[in-house]
Amino acid sequence: MANARIKVPDHLKKGQIFEVRVLIRHPMETGFRYNNVGQKIPENIVRSVSCWYNGRLIFEATLHPGIAANPYFSFFTTAVISGPIELKWTDSQGVTSSNKANVIVTD
Repeated sequence: MANARIKVPDHLKKGQIFEVRVLIRHPMETGFRYNNVGQKIPENIVRSVSCWYNGRLIFEATLHPGIAANPYFSFFTTAVISGPIELKWTDSQGVTSSNKANVIVTD
């Protein structure tokens, strides 16, 4: 099962641009390798990633087998209102996971 770390600043001023950093811990198996008895290891990669800020989509990506294990993302958004940043991802086996971080915005 994959999990993620989401890093955002502790406190922000309204209108401030800030960085969201995400590390998804996932093995990202390409489907091209074989195990120790010669059987092909099935593909299992993170296929889609989306990030929501107070229920509004702010980042979206579709991944392919060339992405390394434990993919890292960094992107910027603007502090509007206090609330959750929620990251959601789905792997090629259909497993969907999510994680949240809270943003505190002051005037």
